[in-house]
Amino acid sequence: MEKVILQNRKAWHDYHILEKIETGIVLHGMEVKAIREGKINIREAYCNIRDNEMYLLQAHISPYSHAGYEQLDPVRPRKLLLHAKEIRRLRKKREEQHLTLVPLALYWSGNHIKVEVGLAKGKKLHDKRQSIAEKDEKRQIERSMKH
Repeated sequence: MEKVILQNRKAWHDYHILEKIETGIVLHGMEVKAIREGKINIREAYCNIRDNEMYLLQAHISPYSHAGYEQLDPVRPRKLLLHAKEIRRLRKKREEQHLTLVPLALYWSGNHIKVEVGLAKGKKLHDKRQSIAEKDEKRQIERSMKH
């Protein structure tokens, strides 16, 4: 990854990430400028496969501050760019193992915006508590080592 625009920390808290996939995303010009301003939220976003194409749903890109007449729906479905073979493989895995596709991060790769999508399995409540406890324990060890 090059320059990270946004990371979805909630995805790491709510899911076990089994696999990561880099995808391109289809955006309109004003959306790219809005992303440059940091007006994007992928916390509630997820990915879905329809008609052998993959879409990013519920990602909120607020309108660009200097936009003219063009007003797009902030939560419209956005197409993700993957090879058909990869989409078929992901669909098969998702259906067999009851997995979810969640966006993990947005970042610049050269002049292109890429989306890192994770193939994930939902965590149970006790798993979330355990990961929080592990994180707290790790933080305490780091503090004691520092002093």
